Amino acid sequence: MTSPLNFDGGLTLSFQCKDRKKSAQWYTSMLGFQVLYDVEQIGWCELATAVKGVNIGLAQTPEPHAGAGPVPTFGVKDIDSARRQLESKGVRFDGDTRTIPGMVKLATFFDLDGHALMLYQDLQKQGRPVGGTADAR
Repeated sequence: MTSPLNFDGGLTLSFQCKDRKKSAQWYTSMLGFQVLYDVEQIGWCELATAVKGVNIGLAQTPEPHAGAGPVPTFGVKDIDSARRQLESKGVRFDGDTRTIPGMVKLATFFDLDGHALMLYQDLQKQGRPVGGTADAR
């Protein structure tokens, strides 16, 4: 896909947080992300996700505004297993996992500052042969 803006494939989702070091620790221990850098002078750190080119940025602020920003939605192969793993670590979920039959399973959960994140399992990929057609999304 071409773009008039010449995107480089990178995406950083920025969140406000009360304590970026605690938040960074949460993202590393709960989701397995890795801290790329932390700039004390400006209260900013950035973490790499498991998705190449997709990072999480944490901006430290006294009064973060949770729920008003992006909702990163991470694809997993087995949502039930991923959810059990996070719940065993005390991560809070918003209700049950939702299923749209033949399409997707979705589960919303929250970080330390109340930001919503989601897991999704693409049910359309199940049973698709290797090298099958590309997703419509």
